[in-house]
Amino acid sequence: MRNDERFEIERAFDVLPHIVGSSWAVIWFRLNKIKKPTREEYRKKVLDYLKMMEPVFESYQAEEKFSEIIQYIQIRKQEEYQKIMSGLNKEVEKRYDRYMDYG
Repeated sequence: MRNDERFEIERAFDVLPHIVGSSWAVIWFRLNKIKKPTREEYRKKVLDYLKMMEPVFESYQAEEKFSEIIQYIQIRKQEEYQKIMSGLNKEVEKRYDRYMDYG
């Protein structure tokens, strides 16, 4: 698969964890008046909300012409999930720090 064929998916996975996952997680913690979640609690909540995007990740039909992008999406999705839970997604970690500072 050429880079230009997966460019948009790459960009989506670059921003979805912190734009969707962290944003929804922060709202959840605020509305539940949880001011000091642990990093692990925060990461898990981010992942919970990101996983709600699964129907989008699985939206391409199982046809030969989509097989490479479907495979790429699955690999990239798992990588992002692991990065979130291991603390390697720097943007998610920044959002946690910001929440802890400003709640």
